[in-house]
Amino acid sequence: MSSDAGLLSPVWAGTDIAAITGDDAWLRAMLEAEVCLARAQARLGVVPGPAAAAIAAAARPEGFDPADLARRARDAGNPVVPLVGDRRAAAGGAGRWVHHGATSQDILDTATMLVAARARETILRDLGRVLGALARLAARHRDTPMAGRTLGRQAVPTTFGLKAAGWLIGCRDARDRLAAVRLPVQLGGAAGTMAGYGERAVDLLPLFAAETGLAEPVLPWHTLRTPVTDLACALAAVTGALGKLAADVILLAHSEVGEVAEPAAPGRGGSSAMPHKRNPVLATMIRSAAAQAPALAQILLAARVAEHERPAGSWHSEWQPLRECLRLAGGAAETAAELTEGLEVFPERMRHNLAHLLAVLAEHGEDPGIGSAPALVDRALEFCSRETD
Repeated sequence: MSSDAGLLSPVWAGTDIAAITGDDAWLRAMLEAEVCLARAQARLGVVPGPAAAAIAAAARPEGFDPADLARRARDAGNPVVPLVGDRRAAAGGAGRWVHHGATSQDILDTATMLVAARARETILRDLGRVLGALARLAARHRDTPMAGRTLGRQAVPTTFGLKAAGWLIGCRDARDRLAAVRLPVQLGGAAGTMAGYGERAVDLLPLFAAETGLAEPVLPWHTLRTPVTDLACALAAVTGALGKLAADVILLAHSEVGEVAEPAAPGRGGSSAMPHKRNPVLATMIRSAAAQAPALAQILLAARVAEHERPAGSWHSEWQPLRECLRLAGGAAETAAELTEGLEVFPERMRHNLAHLLAVLAEHGEDPGIGSAPALVDRALEFCSRETD
């Protein structure tokens, strides 16, 4: 049984992202990085073809125990060292070619990018669902009047369609930012010179990238952590955009407001002390992710200050925060898709709450109407209908 099933993080527990980012997934990615490296080296003639085949055949995840590797990683500070020892033994006569020329960071960084690429695919899929649901809400409620609120108070009229369009643009921006992040392989050897890879080391870069499906780096990035920080900031942007949506839903679902409600499901929203309540749990979980991701991204930004050619401690500090950023963004995106696709909207309640505001405005001789809200909705929908450049 996994020791990290998300007991204290329900926003990602049981979601697709949980399996993609678990210890088993990281183990598979490290094995895949080693196999892809051997295959790329075989294409260059650096590693014998039969040896590369034997290395791949011996890289079965079920032959390795993540918990045992984790305990043994304490001796070297990272899990690659004990894994390489086990893999060399498992590969028999081909064992001497396992991890040929590589350093632990080459494998773990590449594995991290492999996990991130798979997680990103899932996150982008669910963000696509969110965007579709928000576009439908914006179009359906283009002209649905409601009170606009500033600093927590009713201000002037707007439309629910414009509010949904704002959520749409925020999530679209975050999706595009995440999609644009480059996820490269890592290949530098002991000190970033690629000396262990032989005379054709630079020729190995595009071959390794092709084997993994990841991007080709310009230089080894052992202490040039742009891929990690760009990814972390993009993930924080995703949770932030979804958190904005969730915060609005929580406020609009207040008992005294009652303008929207989360989709109902058996057992959802229950209280252990107040059975009459229906809590906005989907939005609450999303908001919790949005509150955590920026702090985790800050750890990764701080780790960017990495000394010389290989850092002591800063690289090691990245692993868990980055995994949690992936989990939080993935869990928030899947949860937001369920929320937005089933969000209940109550136009009559919006009109009822708006009546008080209109009366107050009339007392002051003001009647701003809804302004250009419908036209702004049309503008947002037209923009989001375009293909991303």
